[in-house]
This record gives sequence, C-alpha cells and structure tokens, in this order.
Amino acid sequence: MEHTVRAVDADLDAMAHDVAAMGDLAVAQVRAAIDVFQRHDLAAATKVVRADDALDLQDAEIEKRAIRFIALRQPMADDLRRPIAAMKTAMQLERCGDLAKNIAKRVGRMAAAADPARVDSVVALGRLAADRLAAVVNAFRQGDAQGAYSVWAKDTEIDERHDAVLAEIVAGMTADPTSVGDGTHLLFIAKNLERIGDHATNIAELVHYQLTGQDLADRPKL
Repeated sequence: MEHTVRAVDADLDAMAHDVAAMGDLAVAQVRAAIDVFQRHDLAAATKVVRADDALDLQDAEIEKRAIRFIALRQPMADDLRRPIAAMKTAMQLERCGDLAKNIAKRVGRMAAAADPARVDSVVALGRLAADRLAAVVNAFRQGDAQGAYSVWAKDTEIDERHDAVLAEIVAGMTADPTSVGDGTHLLFIAKNLERIGDHATNIAELVHYQLTGQDLADRPKL
C-alpha cells in the first residue's frame, strides 16, 4: 500500500511539474507577443506564431496523462482534484498561447507601427495580463491558495484597463479615419490581452479549488 501511495504522489507531482513548466512557456509567449507588438518586429512576430506548437503538444500530453492517471488509479477526493485541475489548467494555458499567437499575427498585418501613445497603453495592459498569468502559474507551482485568490480577486483591474484602452483606440480612429484599418487590429490585440487575463482568473479558480475544495464563484472580488 505504501508503495502505491508513493507512486500516486510521484505521478501527481510529475504532472504538476509539467503544468508549471507549460505555464512558464505560456507566460514567455505572452511577453514575447507584447514585445514584438511594442517594437513592431515582423520577423520576431513570425517566431512567436511558430512557437505556439510547443504549447499545443504539451497540452495534449498533459491531458493524456491526466486521463490515464484517473483510469488506472481511480483516485478520490484530493487525488482526483489534482489531475482534473492539471488538465483544465493546461487547457487554459494553451488558450493563452493561442491568444499570444493571434497578437503576433495581428502585428504582421498592421501597415505600420501604431501611434506611440496607443502602443504604450496596449503594452501596459499586456504587461498587467502577463504579470497576472505569471502570478497564478507561481501559485499553482507553490500550492498557494491565497496567491490564487489574490489573482482572482483583482480580475476587474484588467477589465477596467481594457475598457480605457478601447476608448483610446476608438477615439483615435474617430479623429483619423485613415487609421481605422490598423486601429481595428489594435482593438483585437487589446481584446486578446483582456482574454489572457480572464484565463489567468480561470486558472486561479482551479488552483484554489484544487487546494481547498472551495469554489470561488460566489465570493466577492476586490
């Protein structure tokens, strides 16, 4: 029995390690997408798009391992929450990678670098979203329920920043109708960044539930 318990713990720890590593890669992808947008670096944008394949492969592998673990070990309670949280967290991280890829693609479609004021606003939103994602990946790695709650509770900050950025972009498009094409790309980039923040919040809920068995859905945000 003791050998079986050690084997179960080893499998779960290895799965958690792989999810955390995937999280680090997703954060790096998001930060890289923000960087290529800021510098309007078309060559680097292409590299960000191609790098998304690695996240897709990791997500598929973690899903297979979680399903195999559940089928073979038939875990209960805490041991069941962990593979489910790992699988769902990997899925959220894969979507963050997709959003980073989409941002990089938008950079490649823009006719020119955006107005510096618009760039600064979008980059600030992006860094906030990336920092939230990094914080929740760290909470997952450390088994930090309070850290996960902190990320979840601050979700409205990204939403409010996103709304302000959208208002700036729309005002710029209204003042200069020739900027509508690239302005539309900016709107989508900002929306993708806001959605990355949403995925960070979703991961925070998963981490907190995995660790405590308590659902954050009915708790008030800060």
